[in-house]
Amino acid sequence: MSTLRHRLTSLLLIGLVAALPGPAALAAGPVEGAAAPAFKLQDQNGRWHALEEYRGKWLVLYFYPKDETPGCTTQACDLRDNIFAFHKIGATIVGISVDDVASHKEFSEKHSLPFTILADPTKETAKDYGVLTLMMGVFPLAQRDTFIVDPKGRIAKHWTKVDPKDHSALVLKELGALQAKAPEAKNAG
Repeated sequence: MSTLRHRLTSLLLIGLVAALPGPAALAAGPVEGAAAPAFKLQDQNGRWHALEEYRGKWLVLYFYPKDETPGCTTQACDLRDNIFAFHKIGATIVGISVDDVASHKEFSEKHSLPFTILADPTKETAKDYGVLTLMMGVFPLAQRDTFIVDPKGRIAKHWTKVDPKDHSALVLKELGALQAKAPEAKNAG
C-alpha cells in the first residue's frame, strides 16, 4: 500500500510541476566535443555499468525525470519501438534517472524495455551531466535531456528539455548525420 501511495503522490507532484516553467539545472554539464563524464551505476537488474564499457560504440544516453510518469513512459516506449533501427546503425541506448534499482526493474519489466536503465540515487551522474534540477525548488530530479556519445567517448550532440514524443526519430536522424561525417566510426563496436 505504501508503494502505491508513494507512486500516486509522485505522479500527482510531477503532474503539478509539469505545468510550471522548467527549472534550471543545478550545475553546468559537458559541452559538445568534450569528454563525457564517467559514471558507474547499477541497472534495473542490479548489474554495474561504467561509461568505459561503451567505448568504441555510439551511445544514446538519455536522462529522464521519473519512472511511470506519462512523458517518461512515452519516451522509453518510443525508444523501445525503434530499438532495431538503433541496433542496425550500431548504437546502444542507456537511460538514467535518479529513481532506484527496484523502481527501474518494475518500469522496465512493465514496458518490456530492451535496453539498460541506470539508477542514479546519489544524483552525482545527473549533476555531472548538468541535468540535475529541483522541481518546485525541493525535489531533485533529472531533466529530460539526451546525449549522443561518440565511440571515442566525447559528447557529439546534446538535446535539452526533450519532447518525449517521437524523439527517437530525431536521435536516429542525428546519428546518421554524425556517422556520415565520421564513416570510420559508423559501425564502431
